[in-house]
Order: sequence, then structure tokens, then C-alpha cells
Amino acid sequence: MHFTALITLASLLFYVFLGVDVARARVSRNVRAPATTGDPVFERIYRVQMNTLEWLPIYIPSLWLFGFYVSDLIAGVVGVVWIAGRYLYRTGYEEAPEKRSLGFMIQATAAAVLLFGAAIAIVYRLATGH
Repeated sequence: MHFTALITLASLLFYVFLGVDVARARVSRNVRAPATTGDPVFERIYRVQMNTLEWLPIYIPSLWLFGFYVSDLIAGVVGVVWIAGRYLYRTGYEEAPEKRSLGFMIQATAAAVLLFGAAIAIVYRLATGH
């Protein structure tokens, strides 16, 4: 499960990177904690971090289940796609909200592959006794 573990770490480090983005935006946009509104650019940067947090409970367990029941290597590759999608989401959303769709669709598709791939593999193993 080395690939799954490495991609999990990379995903968490990406989330830390997004947290640093929010901290920098607070300072540069003069948005004092605990405020989360008031500056449109800050709000978009903050939403990127929060939306990523909202996806982590779907993505991380699905990644591990897929890695265990299907393939560690393929889980790692799909995890890289998820991170790339989140990065595109970040860059698009920070530029303009309407530019976030491509990144969102890439990461949502990657998460769906992991989730449904794991579910299918588990049901298959139960049904066949493997």
C-alpha cells in the first residue's frame, strides 16, 4: 500500500498548502480571524480550502478502500489525478468563480472512480467468496 500511503501524504500536504494560502490571503487582504467574508478574493481562497475539506472524507477512505480491494498502484494514479483536479479547481476559482468547473469535474470523477470502484470490488468479493 505504498502508493496509496504516498498519495495520502501528498493530498494532506496539498491541504496544508491551501491552509497557508488562506493565512497569506488573510494578511494581504486584511481579513482578521475569525471573519471569513468581506473581501471577494479572500472568500474564494477560503472556499477552495473549505471545499477541499468537504471532499477529503469522501476521497481519503475511498482511496484506501480502492487501494486495498482493487490496486495500490491504480489508487495512487487516480489520487494524483484528484490532486491535479483540486489544483486546477484552486487556480480557476481564485481567478474567477466560473473557471472552477474543469478542476471540480476532474477531482469529482477521480473520487467517484475510487468510491464506486471500491464498492464494486467489495461486493464482487462478497458475492464470489474471494
